[in-house]
Amino acid sequence: MSAPESSDHGTERSGVFWGISAYLLWGLVTIYWKALKHFNAFELIGYRITTSALLMGAWLVSRGQTRSLLAKLRNRAVLVRITIGAIVLSINWTTYVWAVVHGRVMETALGYFMTPIGLTLLGVMVLHEHLRIVQKVALALAVAAMVVLTVGYGQFPWVSLLIASSWVTYSYLKKQGTLNAFESLTTETLILFIPAVGLVVWGSTRAESIINTATSTEWILVALTGIVTAVPLLMFALAAKRLPLSVLALVQYIVPTINFLLGWLVYNETLTLVRVAGFVLVWIGLIAVTIDSMNRALLAS
Repeated sequence: MSAPESSDHGTERSGVFWGISAYLLWGLVTIYWKALKHFNAFELIGYRITTSALLMGAWLVSRGQTRSLLAKLRNRAVLVRITIGAIVLSINWTTYVWAVVHGRVMETALGYFMTPIGLTLLGVMVLHEHLRIVQKVALALAVAAMVVLTVGYGQFPWVSLLIASSWVTYSYLKKQGTLNAFESLTTETLILFIPAVGLVVWGSTRAESIINTATSTEWILVALTGIVTAVPLLMFALAAKRLPLSVLALVQYIVPTINFLLGWLVYNETLTLVRVAGFVLVWIGLIAVTIDSMNRALLAS
């Protein structure tokens, strides 16, 4: 009996490794995009998607999986879902990169902190799941946070909400999908390839574009955006196969925590009392939901 038990522990340990590695990279990639902050965000997204599509497409061909993927995409429902997912993913990526290069890193952190609460709300509205008391409290606190931030800033916190809502929608589409993570990401980037090339061409016509002003170091960073995009996603896919969702839910807080600390301590974004109050409201809700989920998982085991 000891051998299978040891094997299970080894699988979970490797899952923790891949999960933490993926989320650490996703958090630290903010530094990567910040190094390219003087370039236009839409042009950067064009390069990111273009290089990702070329990388994933080449990998697909090298693994001999082209025919298999094309066969799956003959299903119209699958193709429509993937296309919608590609559009939503591009919105998430564009909002995130735009926010980073415009000095709004802490707003991206709030958006990703709100994502688990958004997933809970989606479960109620779309999947007709029943809310527990703790989840109702967390949602109420998230709404209160939005009110506090809106009043304090004098404007709606659209960056945080757009990041949260787009990632929640993308997560839902992935949950309903039939393609694996590699096939899904490859198809999404290939669907976006032509518009992305259009962004690159548009960007090249501007005097301050990447092609006209980038240094050799910056060109290297731009060329590697495909790898920076694909590697953590593939690491996450490995982790998701080895870990229960309750563990992944805890690990995912690494990203917004890193972004919050980077925005506050490294990039000197203002940490006003209003901003602290908004974050604290969301954090209280997240802590309550996390403790509740862990207790339910322990009781179920």
